[in-house]
Amino acid sequence: MWFWAVAALLTLGASLAILLPMLRAEGRAAAADAYDIEVYRDQLSELDRDAGRGLIRPAEAEEARTEIARRILRAGKKEKSNATVRSRSGRLLAGAAVLAVPLISWSFYGVLGSPDLPPEPLAARLTKNPASSTIDELVARAEHHLAEAPSDVRGWEVLAPIYVRMSRFADAANAYRTAIRLDGSSAAREAGLGEALTAEQGGMVSAQAETAFEKALALDPENAKARFFLATAQAQEGKAEEAVKGWSTLLIDLPPNSPWRAAAEQALAAVDKKPAAMPGPTQDQMAAASSMSAGDRAAMIETMVSRLDGELRKNPDNPDGWMRLVRSYLVLGKKVEAEDARRRGVEALGADSNGAKELDKFAASLGLARTE
Repeated sequence: MWFWAVAALLTLGASLAILLPMLRAEGRAAAADAYDIEVYRDQLSELDRDAGRGLIRPAEAEEARTEIARRILRAGKKEKSNATVRSRSGRLLAGAAVLAVPLISWSFYGVLGSPDLPPEPLAARLTKNPASSTIDELVARAEHHLAEAPSDVRGWEVLAPIYVRMSRFADAANAYRTAIRLDGSSAAREAGLGEALTAEQGGMVSAQAETAFEKALALDPENAKARFFLATAQAQEGKAEEAVKGWSTLLIDLPPNSPWRAAAEQALAAVDKKPAAMPGPTQDQMAAASSMSAGDRAAMIETMVSRLDGELRKNPDNPDGWMRLVRSYLVLGKKVEAEDARRRGVEALGADSNGAKELDKFAASLGLARTE
């Protein structure tokens, strides 16, 4: 009942919104015609006064009086004609508008809508059969349960991967962290946390994600997810050979039906298509330099970084090279140069290209501000 009352009020409002401007327009037109007749009558009165005072000759006064009378007659006929036309057309348009709005809108609603469907509050949706619930309703039910029982570790473990599939990566990471805090680390929880953090960064394995994967591998050396993403981290750091070795070993150990087999094969195929890596300091080279004196070590690293920078100026179409350059400058403590390298890399690769976006996300994971 309330629905139809509201629908009727809305229909009335829509009809008045159409009719009122039309009525105002008719009123303005009628007022203009009446004003013309009134002007002519004032002219006729003024003419009579001038003739009575002898300011105009009788013959001229009679001729002017006749002309003004003709104008009054024409204006009167025009006003009547316009009023008739406006009245007829206005009534037709108004009637069509008043009838069309409810007929069309209510006809559509009668076919597509469900006015008799009873309301279903959130509480009712949370208690209905899960088989007939949507994914959003199931998640809402789980969130409602966890709000009342926040120490339910199993609930957080079930909800976290669902958040990942819904692209709610920050919520997924929080769910995994909560499960770890409540019941300690496990390979599945740490690997899931690393996956959520990596997805949140657009596929770049951040330092936090790498730490989570390493914890998962320490708890379960055969954890496929952790092994895959740690090899991905090596590839992103410019360690192509180590990454290829990691993915290849993973393929040997995986069962034929493992979902990570296809991911590892695609990663290896992508590495084969990339250009050869440019010379530049890797993490191993920088570690080897630790046995040198401070001056020799700084000189060696500076030389390799300068060489990499020069190569990228000649051949800038290398996202991996730009990532290595940004990381190298940050290792040297040169944040300004790292920012400049990131900016030059994004410009060289094209701001809208996938390589530039990966470079920007990689730099952001190292603490540099992202470009807008």
